[in-house]
Amino acid sequence: MDLSVQITNWLKNYLIKNNLNCFVIGVSGVVVSALTSTLCALSGEKTIVVNFPITQNIEQYNLSNRHIEWLKKSFKNVESIEVDLTSVFETFESKFEKSTPLSLANTKSRLRMLSLYHISSINNGIVVGTGNKVEDFGVGFFTKYGDGGVDISPIADLLKSEVRDLARNLGVIEDILTANPTDGLWEDDRTDEQQIGASYEELEWAMEFSSDETKMTDRQKEVYLIFKKFNYINQHKIRPIPIFKKNENN
Repeated sequence: MDLSVQITNWLKNYLIKNNLNCFVIGVSGVVVSALTSTLCALSGEKTIVVNFPITQNIEQYNLSNRHIEWLKKSFKNVESIEVDLTSVFETFESKFEKSTPLSLANTKSRLRMLSLYHISSINNGIVVGTGNKVEDFGVGFFTKYGDGGVDISPIADLLKSEVRDLARNLGVIEDILTANPTDGLWEDDRTDEQQIGASYEELEWAMEFSSDETKMTDRQKEVYLIFKKFNYINQHKIRPIPIFKKNENN
C-alpha cells in the first residue's frame, strides 16, 4: 500500500476512533507542514489549517498562503484561519525585564501551540504535529510545548528526504519543496541549517551511521559531532517526561 495512503488511513482511523471532528495544523510555508496538511486533507475529514504571521518574513507568509490556497482548491474539506499574534507576542515581551533571543523565539512557538489547541477545542479537533524523524528523535530540534506540543505525529518516522519525496508525489508546490527549512521564529530569518550547523541530508547520514569512524572525511567527523551534541543536550525533549514511581525508588 502506498505510504501516503497508509498515513492518511492511520490519521482518519484515529480521528474516528476517538470521536473527534477535525484535524488542526499550523502551516508555516515549509515542506513538513505542507506535507502534513496535505495528508490530513486527503483523509476527506475536516481539516483546519492555520497561518500564524508573528513578525514573520513576508516570503514565508506568502508561501504559507499559497499552500493554503492550493489545499482549498484541491480539497473541499479544508478550511483556513489566519491568526496574527504579533500584538500578543509584543505584549508578552513587554512584561519581562529580561529576555533572550532563544526564549522569545520559543515563546512565539508556544503562542502558536496555545492557539492551535484553542481552535482544536472549539472544533472538537486534534492538533497534528509536523516534526520529522531527524527533528523529533535525532537532534531534538523543536520547541518543548511549542511545535512539540501535539496530539498525533503522522510524519515523525520519516526522514526529511522521505518527506520531500512524498510531498512532491502529492503535488505540493515546487517553491515549498525547494525552500530552505526554517522555523520562522527569529528576527534575522535564520534557517535550520544555520542554527544547527549541518543540513538535514547530513544529519540523516549521521543518524544512520554505523560504520568505521576512522574512515570519515573531515566534514563527516564535524557533522557527526554536531549530531551527537544536539542529540545529547536535547534528550530532555526526545525522551518521554520522567515519572517518579514510588515502588522503584525505595
